[in-house]
Amino acid sequence: MDKNKFAFDKTNFILLGIGMAIIILGFLLMTGPGSTEGVFEPDIFSVRRIKVAPAVCFFGFVFMIYGILHKPKTK
Repeated sequence: MDKNKFAFDKTNFILLGIGMAIIILGFLLMTGPGSTEGVFEPDIFSVRRIKVAPAVCFFGFVFMIYGILHKPKTK
């Protein structure tokens, strides 16, 4: 098949993969112990879970949008 017929090239898929990895990293940063009815866990309100992880996820989504909009170089 002719490569010009594809919307994405190899670079686009690499950028999308990197963006997905960043998003997964952000969600992993959000994980941690939760509170129960008997015990309050103050780690729920840690800076990592409230500020850093959502910012990492947001950056990952922005990176994926860039990966989608990135135009392949024409020869």
